[in-house]
Formats: sequence, structure tokens, C-alpha cells
Amino acid sequence: MAAKLSGGGGGRYDLGQNADINVTPFVDILLVLLIIFMVAVPMAVTSIKIDLPLASERTVEPKTPIFVSVQRSGALYVAQKQTTLDTLRFDLDAAFTADGQAGPKDDQRVMVRADGDVEYARFMGVLNQLQTAGWYKVGLINEDIH
Repeated sequence: MAAKLSGGGGGRYDLGQNADINVTPFVDILLVLLIIFMVAVPMAVTSIKIDLPLASERTVEPKTPIFVSVQRSGALYVAQKQTTLDTLRFDLDAAFTADGQAGPKDDQRVMVRADGDVEYARFMGVLNQLQTAGWYKVGLINEDIH
């Protein structure tokens, strides 16, 4: 169990090269990291108490959307009725009223679909007109990719 301190050749007190690994700095680093993680983990796990409302039994049926279609020829349709960009807001109001959804525009849903060849400026003109008129719940219809 004695350690070999001297080399094989020289005098009585000749120290040779020691090839053992010194693990003391490694253990010091690991202990520092352990302390850092022990301090940091409880801060990451803390939760905030929030009083959530109870769930109600009644379910709200989603309102049926009105579709606005833009064709590549430039024709604009609101629920199968042709319209123009200038009269879009009035025809959309009439379509919601005919569907029994007259009321605030926050509750109304509009879906916009366009042909693939429609110019971007024309499509954005329709979206801008809807936003200017007050419809902010606007969805975009895309083709299903299977």
C-alpha cells in the first residue's frame, strides 16, 4: 500500500515522473456544478397559483362562416353572390343578416379562398377591405395536401 515516490535509478531521494491522474480539480468542478444545479432547479420548478373559472356544462356552437371567393379573372363572390371590392362590406353584412348572424362583427367569422393564380395585390386588397370594415376573425382557405 505504499506509493512509489522514487524512480528506479538515481539516488536515495531521486523523484521520478508520477503517471497517476490528479482528480482533485475535477472533483472540485463537479461539486461547484452540483451546488449550482441544486440552487437553480427549485427556481425553475416554482409555480404560480391561478384561480381558474369552473368549466360550464353548456357548449357554445361555433358560428358558421361566410365564404369570400376571389377568382383569377378578378371576380369576387360573397356566399355565391357576385360583388365588387367597393360593395364587399355591404354584401357581407347582408349575407350575415340573411344567415341569422346579424350583430357585432367580433362574433362573425369570414373565410377567404382564392384561386392559385390570383395576384397578391388583389388578394391583399380583399383582406385590407375586410379589416377596414371591421372583420378581424378572417380565415384563409387552402387546399388539402394529402
